[in-house]
Amino acid sequence: MKASCPARVRFPGATKRTASPILRIPLVIFSLVALTACEQNSFVPPPPPKVDVGLPVQRTITRYLTATGNTGPVNTVDLVARVQGFLQSISYQDGAFVKQGTTLFTIEPETYKLKLEQAQAAEAGAQASLRQAESDFKRQSDLVSRQVVSQATLEQSTSSRDNAQANLQQAQVNTRIAALNYSYTNVTAPFDGVVSARLVSIGELVGASSPTQLATIVQLSPIYVNFNVNEQDVLRIRAAAAAKGLTSKDLKETPIEVGLQTEIGFPHQGKLDYAAPTVNQSTGTLAVRGILSNADRVLLPGYFVRVRVPLDQQKDALLIPDVALGSDQAGRYVLVVNKENVVEQRKVQTGPLEGELRVIEGGLKPDARVVIAGLLRAIPGQKVDPQLQKIEQPRASAN
Repeated sequence: MKASCPARVRFPGATKRTASPILRIPLVIFSLVALTACEQNSFVPPPPPKVDVGLPVQRTITRYLTATGNTGPVNTVDLVARVQGFLQSISYQDGAFVKQGTTLFTIEPETYKLKLEQAQAAEAGAQASLRQAESDFKRQSDLVSRQVVSQATLEQSTSSRDNAQANLQQAQVNTRIAALNYSYTNVTAPFDGVVSARLVSIGELVGASSPTQLATIVQLSPIYVNFNVNEQDVLRIRAAAAAKGLTSKDLKETPIEVGLQTEIGFPHQGKLDYAAPTVNQSTGTLAVRGILSNADRVLLPGYFVRVRVPLDQQKDALLIPDVALGSDQAGRYVLVVNKENVVEQRKVQTGPLEGELRVIEGGLKPDARVVIAGLLRAIPGQKVDPQLQKIEQPRASAN
């Protein structure tokens, strides 16, 4: 606001016509001083800066135990040649998925087929000898009862019959062994799985001195997920289970969620399958295993995966945008606007991330106006012009 100024300044004893050059200098100086005084302004402070504030979102959340694990096969077997012979055929493509019972390798079956037939013939002869021995025993028993022959003759007949029975049993065992060896000439898949590249070639002699490895078959569905839980989490889980009256059998039905490093979220579902009975003293962790159906065979053994196990639910949890959080040497904090529109810094305890929102464990009330935008303009201790905005619900969690 400008001060009022006189329209003209006159010096006593001086007129417009008679003013000398000497008197003109003080007149100019006095005029400049008067004009400077007329230009003084009063200070008007700027308006408070505008910042966006929002009330924390309140909703029920699920608390999870998160860990990093790796996948492993439920079954993996080295296919070996259990009989000696030349490899006659290979009946699969390297890396193919095969069903249980599918023939993969054939090892020169003709020799073992002939040995089986030989054993079967010997068994038939033993059966004939036994029938003859039993008939002779019955006849000698009848003659002894009529005192026609001596007791020694009956005893000899009894021995012959028992010997024939033993020979038949031996022949039956030989037949079974021959049949078993004949079955080994066809190497089949013990379960559904993927077969590795073959390690032998057609015409190669296998099983000569020791069992020869032919290939490896790996079961991909279902599949295991192995991970470790630290001791503190183990104590917390056991305490929560005891409070709910859950048994170890109930814990094995706990669902788990798994995601690959390149996937968003946890698209693969399964359940807990096993927990070690002891904690590893060197690492302070408990080995835990889950099992997943893996019907589409997306997961392969040896993958590193993210594992999430739901523990419990918390009602009316407070969530704010993760970008609204700051940190210093004392920990995490948020900026809030009080009733006088003055910015304050609040220390908070943070929880897990739910999409784009962070769970606040402590240090914040539901009615707190949290600065969510314009953080650089919000200076603790200074007034702001808060613009209330609605905090959006979080998107699907990617953790």
